[in-house]
Amino acid sequence: MKAITLVLAMCLISAPAFATCKSDAADKKLAGAALKSFMQKCERDARTACDKDSTEKKLAGAAKASHVKKCVADAVGA
Repeated sequence: MKAITLVLAMCLISAPAFATCKSDAADKKLAGAALKSFMQKCERDARTACDKDSTEKKLAGAAKASHVKKCVADAVGA
């Protein structure tokens, strides 16, 4: 069981990075108003998900703010 868990963990670590808002926009070849709208919605969705994650981790204050800031930046691709 430990071996399976270790192999799974190694696979997850070596997996390619998750798609970001910027990479999704580039894949969709968005420009102008469509790009702006897509990026705003994507960032809003990322912030919601990151807020939920920080709540689940029971973070508060500066730790929560730092976590949310990094999480959103990673999701957006900044």
